[in-house]
This record gives sequence, structure tokens and C-alpha cells, in this order.
Amino acid sequence: MLTVGLTGGIGAGKSEVSRLLVACGAVLIDADRIAREVVEPGTPGLAAVVEAFGQEVLAADGSLDRPRLGSIVFADPDRLAVLNSIVHPLVGARSRELEQAAAEDAVVVHDVPLLAENGLAPLYDVVIVVDASPETQLDRLVRLRGMTGQDARARMAAQATREQRREIADVIIDNDVPLEELERRVKEVWADLVRRARLGE
Repeated sequence: MLTVGLTGGIGAGKSEVSRLLVACGAVLIDADRIAREVVEPGTPGLAAVVEAFGQEVLAADGSLDRPRLGSIVFADPDRLAVLNSIVHPLVGARSRELEQAAAEDAVVVHDVPLLAENGLAPLYDVVIVVDASPETQLDRLVRLRGMTGQDARARMAAQATREQRREIADVIIDNDVPLEELERRVKEVWADLVRRARLGE
């Protein structure tokens, strides 16, 4: 088994790269998806979040009001640290369960938005960073996700810098390119990952 940490700044296009890797044959473990699962209604994770942040972070149906919680934590590093201390251990435990269930010869891609921020690079055989310019990130967040410029900049500022992500990368995938070029690059990277898995690197 080859374990791959996939990361990139918000709006860099990491989700598109993970989709392409799955199409090639990767087993995907999506930390964002797991982070949503561990705070679903009725979970200990949601109870802990409500205890830390109050009932105001709940929507009318009892689910987590993500935009409301986001507006609290992304404006305050201390509150963000509290949230991370609740969610990250739960995500880590579930990720390990899913990895252990994968085939012995699998290339397991962990999609981890905060890989650089949390010093997780040593956990993986290979770290892939999806890279895009800050201008591209900002444009995608405003145009495709409907964020205000202020919210988008705050989200970007709460993450590692572009340089910090590039420093931990074994492989960098440039996503300031057309989709056809991105697909070509991902296929190249996939071929290299398969080779590494076979060699046990």
C-alpha cells in the first residue's frame, strides 16, 4: 500500500485532482467528508462542538450550521484551534479505519486540506500539493463558491502560505492550467504513484 497526502489551498482545485486520481484507480479518503460525518446529528462530535460554541451553531433541524460556525472560527484563531481540537482526532481515527480496510496493493489518497498547517506530512509516503496562484484561488472562491472577497481572503489567510505548502511537497501539481493539461499531469503523477507502490517506496 502507498499512502498519499493530497493538499492545497482553498480554491486551488484539490477536489478536481482527487476526482481525477479516483478515476485512475486511487482509493480516496476525504478528510472534509469525514469531518462532516463526525459532527452529524446524534454524534459525540456534534455534542462537543455545541458544548464549546453554544446552541447558536445549530440549524433549525438540529444539524450543524456550518456557515455560522465558519464565521465564528475563521475570524478568531483561538476559536478555530478549539474546533480543530474536537474534530481532528475524530477525523484521524476514522481515516485510519478506512485505510486499514483498503487492499494491500492500493494507492490510498488522503485528501487533507490542513495537511501543512497540522504538520501531517510525515504520516504519508508521498505528499502531493495542488498549487494555484492566490489570484486564481480568490477568483474561484468568489466566482464559483459565491464567497465575498473579504470572506475568501479570510479563509485563505487562515491557511498555510503557498510557500509552506510547496516546502512539504514531494509532487506539485500546477492548477493554473486548462483542465486538459491538468488531466495530463494527473495521469503522469498516477503512473509514478503506481510505480512507487509496486517498488514499495
